[in-house]
Amino acid sequence: MMTIEEYNERSAKSKKMLLWFGMVSMFMMFAGLTSAYVVSTSRPDWLNDFKLPQAFMISTAVIVASSITFHLAKMAIKKGDRQGTSLWLLVTLVLGMAFVVAQFYGFNQVIASGYFFTGPESTVTTSFLYIVTTVHLAHLFAGIIVLLVVIYNHFKQKYDKSQTLGLELGAMFWHFLDILWVYLFLFFYFY
Repeated sequence: MMTIEEYNERSAKSKKMLLWFGMVSMFMMFAGLTSAYVVSTSRPDWLNDFKLPQAFMISTAVIVASSITFHLAKMAIKKGDRQGTSLWLLVTLVLGMAFVVAQFYGFNQVIASGYFFTGPESTVTTSFLYIVTTVHLAHLFAGIIVLLVVIYNHFKQKYDKSQTLGLELGAMFWHFLDILWVYLFLFFYFY
């Protein structure tokens, strides 16, 4: 017969594995989009001199910082520091929102440069940029919802030194979104 500890351990492993499957699936979708981008570079209407907006560089720094603060929240709860956990989770939320704002500011910079998603001023290059970043933003909105649930559960005192599963799962997904954006940014910047 299985003890409660063994059951909880198996349940945690199952939840982490399901999250890994979901994240790998999401990454494969973005791998397909970036592969289509690479194939499309041979088109005659491709923009070879397009530069990423400055706001995307800022948003990259912001999302990396948010990943660090989420990690600090996880470390704080494992030490039993509830105040520190609260602080770092709220800072992570603010940074996540700042990332979204910077992304929209980046879209405005692209539009100010004369490139649009559709219409006569659009190009295949900028359409790919809009699609990939918008799909990432959709996943980030899911990440913000996850973060809000983690914050809510934290304030309901569902996490402590011995029970951190929800916070760990939230952190895994948030770090995945961070790594995914860094991959996309570097891809667009260097390719």
